[in-house]
Amino acid sequence: MYSKILVTLDATPTDRAIIEHVKDLARSMNSRVVLLHVADGWAARTYGPDAVSPEITHDTAYLRKIRDEFIAAKIPADAELAYGEPADEIIKWVRKKGCDLVAMSTHGHRFIADIFLGTTASRVQHNISVPVLLLRAK
Repeated sequence: MYSKILVTLDATPTDRAIIEHVKDLARSMNSRVVLLHVADGWAARTYGPDAVSPEITHDTAYLRKIRDEFIAAKIPADAELAYGEPADEIIKWVRKKGCDLVAMSTHGHRFIADIFLGTTASRVQHNISVPVLLLRAK
């Protein structure tokens, strides 16, 4: 059913909820997992893949660590770093590369914060045509 699962990560502790959930799901579905993080700092937004910054170094190492964790659990996994505005880049990735499910942790902001901050999850789910699994981080 879900042969390719896109897991979006924001490189914060909130990722643990979706990582652990997707491990179980991927095992039961024999899925391949693609981990995607969108670097959105000044350098990433300005220079894209040519950006060099502590943020990019940290994000690359983080993605590698999580990918290796999936591989150690015998779950095929790839990791990709995108650059720019997270919701836009996730939507572009799904439209260009395709997947069967997008899995995301949410921060659980409430109404007022959502209005001012916007929600990546909300924007993604309203702009793609594949199922989105949202798991609220604790």
